[in-house]
Amino acid sequence: MNIQRFSGIVMFQRDYREHDLLVKILTEPSGPVMFLARGAKRPRAKLAAAVQPLTLGQYQGSLHQNRLSYLTSADHYRLLNHTTSDLLANAYATYLLALVDVAFDDGQSISGWYDQVKAALKLIESGRNPQIIVNVMEIRLLGRFGVAPVWDRCVICGRSDLPMAFSEEYGGMLCSNHVIRDPRCLHLKQKTAAYLALLSRIDLRRVGDVDVDESTKAGLRRVIDTIYDDEVGLRLKSKRYIQQMHLWDKQLKLNPPKN
Repeated sequence: MNIQRFSGIVMFQRDYREHDLLVKILTEPSGPVMFLARGAKRPRAKLAAAVQPLTLGQYQGSLHQNRLSYLTSADHYRLLNHTTSDLLANAYATYLLALVDVAFDDGQSISGWYDQVKAALKLIESGRNPQIIVNVMEIRLLGRFGVAPVWDRCVICGRSDLPMAFSEEYGGMLCSNHVIRDPRCLHLKQKTAAYLALLSRIDLRRVGDVDVDESTKAGLRRVIDTIYDDEVGLRLKSKRYIQQMHLWDKQLKLNPPKN
């Protein structure tokens, strides 16, 4: 068996037989890979802590493209404690890894994407707004699904100094002079349009804090969710859970509990 050492991010795990686990790890050299972790469910198993979801570490095992890989050991690993314990952070991080799992084939090199995903998770762990971090990744990953909206200017005339609306039909922004061309376009607040353009350019490995108000965050969710629903055709269970959380939050704000 050819044993390799690699950096990885644990995406999820599933029970397999009485004492074993199937563990999906986003690996630096080979993208998402499913591993068999023998004995990882046994009491005091050495691999048990290292294969918890949202764990980053150094792993050793066999990497196979067309068959099950095997995990043998791990070291220098750490669980993202804040992300795991915070409900909203956990939901967004789980969704991000699920989205990456769909965007990339198992066993295929993902080049610089590994570093972007790792940077996103570290920012969420540091307490940055998880929605904005994941919105950046959602926008960047659209290209993996063959969708490449124009965010920074009108697709008809190229102007960027007028109020904008998002048009699925035209594949990007329409300025107020051309918005009439698509009666179904999504009209946006100026700040929302500006943030869509900004987030499409951000490198998460070098980003500072991005302060976004609740109204703008709602506008970002509206546009990005529409694209993933209608153009990508992707409706992940983890994303529906996030949408439900925002709905609960909105209802609580409208109807606060009485003392």
